[in-house]
Amino acid sequence: MAVDAADLPAREAMDFDVVIVGAGPAGLAAAIRLKQKAAETGSDISVVVVEKGSEVGAHILSGAVIDPIGLNRLIPDWKERGAPVETPVTEDVFLVLGPAGKLRLPNWPMPPLMHNHGNYIVSLGALCKWLGDQAAELGVEIYPGFAASEVLYDEKGAVVGVATGDMGVGRDGEPKDSFVRGMELRGKYTLIAEGARGSLAKGLIRHFDLANDHEPQKYGIGLKELWQVAPEKHRPGYVQHSFGWPLDNKTGGGSFLYHYGENLVAVGFVVHLNYANPYLSPYEEFQRFKTHPAIRDTFEGGKRIGYGARAITEGGWQSLPDLVFPGGALLGCAAGMVNLPRIKGSHNAILSGIAAADAVTDAIAAGRAHDRLDAYETEVRTGDIARDLKRVRNMKPFWSCFGTVLGVLLGGTDLWLNTIISGVGLGFTLKHGKNDALATSKAKNFKPIAYPKPDGKLTFDRLTNVSFSATNHEEDQPVHLKLLDPTVPIAVNLPEYAEPAQRYCPAAVYEVVQGDGGEPRFQINAQNCVHCKTCDIKDPSQNINWTCPEGGGGPNYAGM
Repeated sequence: MAVDAADLPAREAMDFDVVIVGAGPAGLAAAIRLKQKAAETGSDISVVVVEKGSEVGAHILSGAVIDPIGLNRLIPDWKERGAPVETPVTEDVFLVLGPAGKLRLPNWPMPPLMHNHGNYIVSLGALCKWLGDQAAELGVEIYPGFAASEVLYDEKGAVVGVATGDMGVGRDGEPKDSFVRGMELRGKYTLIAEGARGSLAKGLIRHFDLANDHEPQKYGIGLKELWQVAPEKHRPGYVQHSFGWPLDNKTGGGSFLYHYGENLVAVGFVVHLNYANPYLSPYEEFQRFKTHPAIRDTFEGGKRIGYGARAITEGGWQSLPDLVFPGGALLGCAAGMVNLPRIKGSHNAILSGIAAADAVTDAIAAGRAHDRLDAYETEVRTGDIARDLKRVRNMKPFWSCFGTVLGVLLGGTDLWLNTIISGVGLGFTLKHGKNDALATSKAKNFKPIAYPKPDGKLTFDRLTNVSFSATNHEEDQPVHLKLLDPTVPIAVNLPEYAEPAQRYCPAAVYEVVQGDGGEPRFQINAQNCVHCKTCDIKDPSQNINWTCPEGGGGPNYAGM
């Protein structure tokens, strides 16, 4: 039984001007910009960034081809400073895959925003490490290995900071000998930059009703492997995207292959989480994709060196919640600023960090604190982020409503019209409708999918791949995946949906096993969790609440 918080010693508190949760592109950009603005005006501002990963970059997972617009604005001399942004895109290929063949789409009909020339292939984790170094040099305090687990409010209901989780708590909820109380980090403003489906952001959106009058957020799951391929198969700067097989026309998603670095190829697969078939496994579809004749040759003779998975926001413009609340704001993917057809979000994340920092700087200079940063909301909804997201706003709903073939065609038409008449397109904004959990259909409407067994060379089982994410959690800690009702998985999800958690989780966290009496039992292997948040999104009963485990736990991605 968990100990009552009232019986624990009081948490120590540290005061800052600005508290930032998350050392990703958005959070680090905000921290850097705050210090830059302070230096310009000769003032001083204290900034802290708290990061649940063991180090900056440990939990960062992305393709990634980045648009440098945000980086150019934040640190114009990033090349001279040695940013790990070294592989410009040299070739851009789009494929439609069938079961055995491929069709290359010509580049000329593609809307200009779909072209990747001028962009760079990077490890976003490495870039964040570098941004962390830039922030530290400017005097930003960065605390990796500490999970922000609670929002702090004042007597008026304004956000005044966050508290980090207690360390050294046993599985039974009781303090162990190693117990250390969490810290309170208090600030005049608190910026939430946790990434997609962040636990604090989710709570704040609900607490302040920020999603009211906005469409529900939509998500995909992105799975990625990093390979070292044979030198003769490496094509630095080569970017390849595909859609089609192995997904059917009703299931949205696609793939990427990015060649960069020293014989490195990042291969990824995205499945939109509004799929209906509860027997579908995004992980197994990814493994099957690599066996396609147009794909497998790249990896034969190569070596997989990394694996990871992460939820991706896909709702776009119409799903952006209100971005500000008393005492703070939502940044980057915590709000959902990914441009889906471009498969890019880091540029908008950095731009949002800059915009938030500018609004905070002006507010503090005016003697304000714990109020609404309306200037930030205005900048996002009228500036470069708005222009980027508004022109692609109908791609996702077209794809969802009409399937891959017709949906992509209609969406592409709208993109062209948006290019000609910026932000107008077809003149309307489509709605998403229901959330991704409600999109899951009953198992009786489908047949189980027989996926091929992994060969251990090109395709792998989930547990083997999880070992390549360097995921680690202290086993004797409370399970961070909370069931609102422990009976639902077996009583509801198993008979009605064949308990899809067994398949949508990319890390084999959830299993249905036979109990001592032969009855099915739901088992949670929390130590496998790669923090993708898919379970929090896709569970058809919305019965799983992802919460932060002990700080420093989770994946330790290298070069991802």
